[in-house]
Amino acid sequence: MLVLSRKKNESIVINDDITIVVVEIRGDKVRLGVEAPKEVPVHRNEVYEAIRRSQNVEQAQNVEQTGDSSAAAE
Repeated sequence: MLVLSRKKNESIVINDDITIVVVEIRGDKVRLGVEAPKEVPVHRNEVYEAIRRSQNVEQAQNVEQTGDSSAAAE
């Protein structure tokens, strides 16, 4: 894992098209702004994990309904 230090209004650029800016630092919280193309999904980790769990449940239900184990491998 790369660890970087940034101050307010400083940024990090990823792959020429994603910019992360430190918008605000207040106590133990840091607000970040993310500029990314629309086709790049950006989520907080807890939201991303909920989406993944939901997709896994959906895949498991599809396997049960169709009996096709190849759907679970996707």
